[in-house]
Amino acid sequence: MALNNTYDARLVQQETAVGAGVQILLLALLGTAIGMGPAGWLTGLAFAVATWAVLSRALHRTRVRSFGPANRVTLGRATLVGGVTALVADSFESSPPVTVFVGLTAVALILDGVDGKVARATGTSTPLGARFDMEVDAFLILVLSVYVSMQEGPWVLLIGGMRYAFVAAARVYPWLNAPLPPSMARKTVAAMQGVCLLLSASGYLPAVASFAVTALALASLSWSFGRDVHYLHRTSRIREAEVEEMLELATERETVAS
Repeated sequence: MALNNTYDARLVQQETAVGAGVQILLLALLGTAIGMGPAGWLTGLAFAVATWAVLSRALHRTRVRSFGPANRVTLGRATLVGGVTALVADSFESSPPVTVFVGLTAVALILDGVDGKVARATGTSTPLGARFDMEVDAFLILVLSVYVSMQEGPWVLLIGGMRYAFVAAARVYPWLNAPLPPSMARKTVAAMQGVCLLLSASGYLPAVASFAVTALALASLSWSFGRDVHYLHRTSRIREAEVEEMLELATERETVAS
């Protein structure tokens, strides 16, 4: 049994290594096609190494015996996000070809709706897979925010940074870690962010329309986060009140008994 577990673990690690290899291959193709500079290469390689290291550690910690088809889709999407990240880093020196940039980003966004369906269809949904999917989504939004901010101003970075600010705040205020109820509105707003940022980044829209689309993305995201924070805060206050009531009842019972 131990040998089988070791063998399965090695297969899982091999899949993450293949993902890193595909990432490097994509960077080589981009470098050949557009003459990507050192900034793009270094950023892309750093993304590949970081993704491989973090994912390998998470897989080892959770001890999954199979990587799963849904995680393969997410890993493929992460590879595309790595390519987009390299193009954005390279854009500080020269603008990337719009067709290549839009193509990679669009496919990554489309695949966002595929991995979840694959997980449900194959019965392979896991907390690790959901977290992997969420982190890839969040990083793509952050990278797109950086790119659009170079055209429209630093305020756009609020879109990409909001989720990370929420995670940081949750370390200080633990009640933010409580589970949220399912919400179609939250999913819709999250899906909007990538589409709106891609439209703004593509350069296909007039300046005024691009600004309006990006502002809409920020406004809807602020509303969504604000609603969730309000819900979590209200729920935590209710729980605190229930605990205090239970303690008071226990104290009264002890007083009566004595």
